[in-house]
Amino acid sequence: MTEDALRDFVPVRPELVGLAYRMTGSRAQAEDIAQEAFLRWAATDRAAVEVPRAFLLKIAARLSLDHLKSAAHRREDYVGPWLPEPVVEDLAAPQQVALDQAQDLSVAFLLTLQRLSPAERAVFLLHDLFETPFEEIASLLGRSAPACRKLAERARDRLGTPVPRFAVAEEEAARIARAFFAASRGGDLAPLRDMLAEDVVLHTDGGGVRPAARNLITGADRVARFFLGLATKWPGPAVPLHVGRINALPGFVTREADGLPQTTALDWRDGRIVAIYVVRNPAKLAAIRAGLG
Repeated sequence: MTEDALRDFVPVRPELVGLAYRMTGSRAQAEDIAQEAFLRWAATDRAAVEVPRAFLLKIAARLSLDHLKSAAHRREDYVGPWLPEPVVEDLAAPQQVALDQAQDLSVAFLLTLQRLSPAERAVFLLHDLFETPFEEIASLLGRSAPACRKLAERARDRLGTPVPRFAVAEEEAARIARAFFAASRGGDLAPLRDMLAEDVVLHTDGGGVRPAARNLITGADRVARFFLGLATKWPGPAVPLHVGRINALPGFVTREADGLPQTTALDWRDGRIVAIYVVRNPAKLAAIRAGLG
């Protein structure tokens, strides 16, 4: 029976993890949700299920909604800016769905999803990304199909027009990441300042556990001086543990002075960095620590 359940589950698993990751922002939670979905699938009368993929996606969506309800108070009490758990894509990414504009794992897109209510997020992702009919989503949410259609319209309105993203070639992405690493750790303001867009925004997520800026830092001068201050405060050589794409963006993983890892992802547009996402919260870096040994 387990082999029979796996036959239909395995091809859909990447999508389940991708859906749950976009819903929760947590890679670890997404993996747990996919595992729980399999257990429920294995215990189901599968002969009565016409479309296993649709059935499994609805299970993953329901589990994600349940998680968001239980985690709501923790998000409200979160210290400083919240960022999704980073995914270093060549260190066992949580899903293999093609990274096109509609199915984006970029941090900006994941943060934009946080503007939506859990129900809006579920409807938008299931319908617009995973092509689930409104009639099937209605049974999941206990609402009518027209009501779900309204939720999807509201979600699109709240998300607004997506900013076009242009793919950065692998070699260029690595060059950007290494250049930013050198400039941000070198203690020289000018090279770093030259890499930043005037309205660049720095997000740092320490979760209240490790030092991080409690608010977003905006503007090229302020961001450059922030990194200059860090380089002055904690001087000394540092080498990236890994350079590669983090949530589809150029980035790198470093081991910091406290011995713990940190990820830095760079949103690069029109020859400048427009956003920097730094994750320092150890709870969000466990998978990366394991992946890097």
